[in-house]
Amino acid sequence: MLSRVLKLGHLNILLHSSRYLSSCLPKMQKAYLRQCPDGEHFDFTFNLQNEQVKRQFNFTRKLAENVDVFLTRVQANLDKAISKKKKKKTEVNQTIEPVSVSLFINEKEVSREDICEQVFKTEGSIQLKINGTVLNVIVNAPWVVNLSLPASILSDFPTYPSKFESIHTDLSLSEFLWSKSKDKREWTDVGTTYIHVPKNSDVNYYLKFSCIPKNDFSIGPKFEAISSCKVEAGPGECPFEERHAFTKEKLSGNQFRVVSYNILADLYCDSDHTREVLFPYCPPYALSIDYRKQLILKEIIGYNADLLCLQEVDRKIYKYDLQPTLSRLGYESTYYNKGTDVAEGLAFFYNSSRFVLLDSEKLIFAQEVNKNPLFKDIWEKIQENEKLVSRVLARSTTLQLNVIGSLENNEVLIVANTHLYFHPDADHIRLLHGCFAIRYLENVASEIEKRYEGKRVSLIFCGDFNSVPSCGIYQLYTTGSLPGNFQDYSSNKDEAIVNIDIKQPFHLGSACGTPSYTNFTVGFADCLDYIFYDKSKLTVSQVVPFPSEEQLKQHSAIPSIVSPSDHIALISDLKWL
Repeated sequence: MLSRVLKLGHLNILLHSSRYLSSCLPKMQKAYLRQCPDGEHFDFTFNLQNEQVKRQFNFTRKLAENVDVFLTRVQANLDKAISKKKKKKTEVNQTIEPVSVSLFINEKEVSREDICEQVFKTEGSIQLKINGTVLNVIVNAPWVVNLSLPASILSDFPTYPSKFESIHTDLSLSEFLWSKSKDKREWTDVGTTYIHVPKNSDVNYYLKFSCIPKNDFSIGPKFEAISSCKVEAGPGECPFEERHAFTKEKLSGNQFRVVSYNILADLYCDSDHTREVLFPYCPPYALSIDYRKQLILKEIIGYNADLLCLQEVDRKIYKYDLQPTLSRLGYESTYYNKGTDVAEGLAFFYNSSRFVLLDSEKLIFAQEVNKNPLFKDIWEKIQENEKLVSRVLARSTTLQLNVIGSLENNEVLIVANTHLYFHPDADHIRLLHGCFAIRYLENVASEIEKRYEGKRVSLIFCGDFNSVPSCGIYQLYTTGSLPGNFQDYSSNKDEAIVNIDIKQPFHLGSACGTPSYTNFTVGFADCLDYIFYDKSKLTVSQVVPFPSEEQLKQHSAIPSIVSPSDHIALISDLKWL
C-alpha cells in the first residue's frame, strides 16, 4: 500500500501540526499514514477515543527504522498521556496498566524486527491495535496539510481560508462548514460553502472553518481552523458596487467581458514609505492586504468577467487567494512573476465554461532583446547608447501571453497582459517595451493562424502601460506607426534613441477609450491603463462607467477604505464581428 505513498515524495507538502487536525469522532476509529516530502520519513496520526484517553497523537518517523522502534515511541506517548490523565483522577501510588501496541496486516501481527518502509509497502489491510482498541490505518487519505483563516474578516465581504493546502483531495466533493461563536466554546453553524460572506449579524463573532476532505475513493479526517479576529463591520457601499449594476449577468453568445486591473501589490504597500509618503491619506489598516483582498475579491467577482487580466499580483495572493477562490467560481488561470525573482507579477483568469487554454508563455524583454532576431533592428539602435543598453537590460518588465479558444464558435483569442516600467523619466523605456511587445505579438499571431488554420485569430492586449494617451505607445497601437523623432525616444537625454521608425500591423482601438483617470492618487491622476482590441474583428458593446471624480475624492484619493487599489478596473464587453 505504501507504494502509493512513496509516489508523494516530489510534492511540496507542508507538515501538519495538531491545531489543523481532526476534532471529530469517526464512526470507526482510524489512523492515517503518509510519506513526508523528503522521502525518508512518514507521518502517522490518529485520534484515540476510549475510556483511558481522548486526544490526537501525531508522529513523524523514519521509514528506515524497524517496527519495534516505531511502536515503542507510540507506546511511550500513550503511556505518558494516560498517566497524566490518571494522576489527575487517582492516587499517585495507584498502579497504571501498561499500554500494549501492535501492528497487523490482514489480521496477522507484524514482526517488530521488520523495517517500516517494507511493511507499509505490503498490500493488505493494516491495523493498529492499542489494548482493546483497533484502528484501521488509511494510506493516502484526503488530507489538509495547511489551514488558517485571515487576519481580517469584514461583514458583507467574501471570506475564505487564507491558507488551504491539501493532498489527495477533490474540493468539489469535500464538505465545508462555517460556524460562529462569541466565546469559541458554543458554536452556531452559518454556512456550508468554501467562500463565505458573513452577515452584519455576525459582527463581533469569531468564525470557525471546518473541512472534511474527500476524493472519489475515501474520506479524510476533519480539519478545523478558528479565526484569531472577530468579524468586523464592513466599510459600507464601495464605488465598485455601483459598477456591478452594469455587470449583473454573465455574457453569452457572441459577446464576452474583459477586465484589466492593477490591484496594487502588497509587495509595494507594506512599507513605511508607502504609508507615510505615497498614500498617507489611507488608514494603515486599509492598506493591509488582509483588508484589501476582501474588497478586491468582491469587486472582481461582481464583474462577471470572461477574461480577467491582473497586474501587480503578489505571488502569495495568487496562490492562497485569487486562484483558490476564483477556481471555485469556474475560472482557470495562469500566473507569471515579473522578471525572474520579483514576488509579484501578472495573472490571467478565463471563464473555463466558455474558453479553453491553447498556449501560454512569458516573455522577459531584457532576456530577449539582445538575442531574439525579431528585435535585431531595434537592438542595433539601442547599442549606440551604452547608458540605454544598461537601463534596458536592467528592467524586469514582462509580457504574459495566453492563447485561448472559444468553446462556442470558431474564434481564437491572443490575450496579452503587461505592466510597464513606472519611472517618470522612462517614456523611452516604456515605448521600447511597447515595441518589443507588439512585434512579438505580431509573430505569435502569424504562428497561431498557421497552427489553427480555419479559425479566426484576434488580439486583445491589456495592462498598466504607465503611459498617458499622448505618449508613443498609444499612438503606435492606435495608428499603426510612430515616427523616429517622436518625443518619447528622448525623454531622457542621456539615454536617447534616434532614427528608429516602428510600424505594427494590427488595427487596434482602446476598448474603454481614454478616460480621465485610471490611476488616482493625491500626487498623480491620469489615464495609464488600457484594453487594446483588434477593431477589424471585434467591436465594443459596453464600457462600464468609471467612478466619478467626486467618488474618487471621497476619501482624498485611492486606495481608501472603500477602494483597494490606486488604479481603477477597466471593464468592457466585446463582440465578435
